[in-house]
Amino acid sequence: MADTFRLTLAQLNATLGDLEGNADLVRRAFAEAKAQGSDFLAFPEMFITGYQLLDLVMKQAFAEDVQRVITQLAEELSDGPAFGIGGPMWGGTKPFNAYYICDGGKVVATILKHHLPNYKVFDEVRYYHSADPQGPVSINGVRVGFPICEDAWYEDVCETLEESGAEILISPNGSPYHRGKMGLRQSVIVSRVVETGLPMAYLNLVGGQDDQVFDGGSFVLNKGGALAVQMPQFEEVVTTVNFTREDAGWIAEEGEKAHLPEEYEADYRVMVMALGDYLRKTGFKSVVLGLSGGVDSAIVACIAADAIGPENVHCVMLPSRFTSETSLEDARDVAARLGVRLDTIPITPAREAVTASLAPLFEGLEEDVTEENIQSRLRGVMLMALSNKFSSMLLTTGNKSEVAVGYATIYGDMAGGYNPIKDLYKTRVFETCRWRNREHRDWMLAPEGEVIPPRVIDKPPTAELREDQKDEDSLPPYEDLDVMLEMLIDKDLSVADVVAAGYDREWVRKIERLIYLSEYKRFQAAPGARLTQRAFWLDRRYPIANRWRDGG
Repeated sequence: MADTFRLTLAQLNATLGDLEGNADLVRRAFAEAKAQGSDFLAFPEMFITGYQLLDLVMKQAFAEDVQRVITQLAEELSDGPAFGIGGPMWGGTKPFNAYYICDGGKVVATILKHHLPNYKVFDEVRYYHSADPQGPVSINGVRVGFPICEDAWYEDVCETLEESGAEILISPNGSPYHRGKMGLRQSVIVSRVVETGLPMAYLNLVGGQDDQVFDGGSFVLNKGGALAVQMPQFEEVVTTVNFTREDAGWIAEEGEKAHLPEEYEADYRVMVMALGDYLRKTGFKSVVLGLSGGVDSAIVACIAADAIGPENVHCVMLPSRFTSETSLEDARDVAARLGVRLDTIPITPAREAVTASLAPLFEGLEEDVTEENIQSRLRGVMLMALSNKFSSMLLTTGNKSEVAVGYATIYGDMAGGYNPIKDLYKTRVFETCRWRNREHRDWMLAPEGEVIPPRVIDKPPTAELREDQKDEDSLPPYEDLDVMLEMLIDKDLSVADVVAAGYDREWVRKIERLIYLSEYKRFQAAPGARLTQRAFWLDRRYPIANRWRDGG
């Protein structure tokens, strides 16, 4: 009977669908675990495929390709530690969410997920079969249980493992970030450890996939809930943990306890990682965006420069006759501080040409929002032309407040392939700019210091589509609007609830109406980094044609 167990945890960044590339990551981690003399090497949930797969996972041909790669890895990596890796296993009409245990050249056990999350961004009941809870697997004489992700959030699977003789628990996860998620994970795993009396290693994916970021933050708890190892968030790392058998059971030796970032840093890191991985995984090396002199485009330019380096960020100022000299100065200032390229392309000639072309049809009609939106759409046309010509991803820059109420022009400033601040309310945009001006980290590729001029943060927001326009001409002050939006969207409260909190009923009803009316815009909007549990896309799904309104 073994008295020691050496476990290597591979917290790595899988690329969805890149089976061969992910297999190469397995090989490199295997070599490290072998050099460490490990007994077992663990990879996260669905690591061989990347996660979340959506409807791709329901293609039988895809599942069969996964089996080919898993079998090949098991045969090839036979001269070192056993290893476990997540991937789908075809089950007839759809697959199982599986965890393959490989040892001695073959797959010796396959663990199948029991609890399937079907809330927020998860639709696993649609995509996977549920399996019955299973017992532990013997690895070098130690009985190890593998509750897969959601299986560790309920008592029954871990209880079954403990009752059937498990001595150590390893939980492979694909758990995406939202604010407060790290503390929630730890509290849940503490409960399982206390209930079973067994130590548990919680292993999470890291990296961006479309709107979601898997933030790593893997950890090991000893029985009673004592933290033995805390791996960093947002970083690829391979860590080896030594377990020792004592009279009272297995104990993990104390190891690294990484500092976990506070909320604003974590959010900012998510936006940077989401954008960087989205570009890398879709094959883009550079970005282009409109730099207006306002705070939203400034923070997006900063996020982009931090993600891929200032030399790969192309900013464009597209002034009209309504653009102030202050905005021009501020855009130049932002670009200079970040070290990004800035070009200026006036849209006045194009606006005049479009106006002349439409004049016969618009004759006798007053100018209105139509003419305002033409300007925004002309900017979208020019930016998309640059995107096409130079193979750069066009970034869009609308914050969550604007996206929520439709204060954005579809096919205009909403044009683009990705929106890093899509889930960031305007008031948090301001605070995020101030945070970035104060703070700098090694993973940021843009310069440190005050990269966003205070004047850009402090001046009244404006779209500059008509003379002396301000956002507050059409909307309440953002400090009020954002509270209303958070109550209506993030907390799903009623109009009456918001009014009871002290807000004007007519404003609240107008805001609620704008939220519903803007659904068709969001349906066509670019994806963006998920920061909250009510991000637009998979978290919050409403019909486009919808006549219901809250009469409160």
